[in-house]
Amino acid sequence: MKSPVYNVIAVPVEKVQANSYNPNAVAPPEMKLLEISIWEDGFTMPVVCYYLEEEDRYEIVDGYHRYTTLMTSKRIYEREDGRLPVSVIDKPISDRMASTIRHNRARGTHDVSLMRDIVGELVESGMSDAWIMKHIGMDADELLRLKQISGIAALFADRDFNAAWAKDEKDAEFYS
Repeated sequence: MKSPVYNVIAVPVEKVQANSYNPNAVAPPEMKLLEISIWEDGFTMPVVCYYLEEEDRYEIVDGYHRYTTLMTSKRIYEREDGRLPVSVIDKPISDRMASTIRHNRARGTHDVSLMRDIVGELVESGMSDAWIMKHIGMDADELLRLKQISGIAALFADRDFNAAWAKDEKDAEFYS
């Protein structure tokens, strides 16, 4: 497989749209710093997108804040002629969600409530706990906590809460 970064294209920013599942948030001081960085250094990383053929649009997988900066900074928009450097990936939605999380987690923090929602969507779309842990890079305890705070009973449908969960015989009695 050839890495998508070797096929960066300049896309009119009006053909790019945010996804509905990105749990990453950037504080205003960091957004200002991003604007300065893009102004001083240019775009050094493309925005990762999925091409929505039926709409002839590009949906962001990673790079929402670079996209937002181009949309809100008149000087950058003009210098870039309204175009955003895009690297296209072709993956199903569950893999795109996992890609978004991996990109975010590799860089820093993200919103827990939105992570909870993504985990819920992945579980409801049939992804197993093992798939979620492998593709999003979380351990079983973190996944369990996100499921617990979601309040969605369906997230626990395939779990056996019995004596097997017990740490010792005293705990096992509780589950019996």
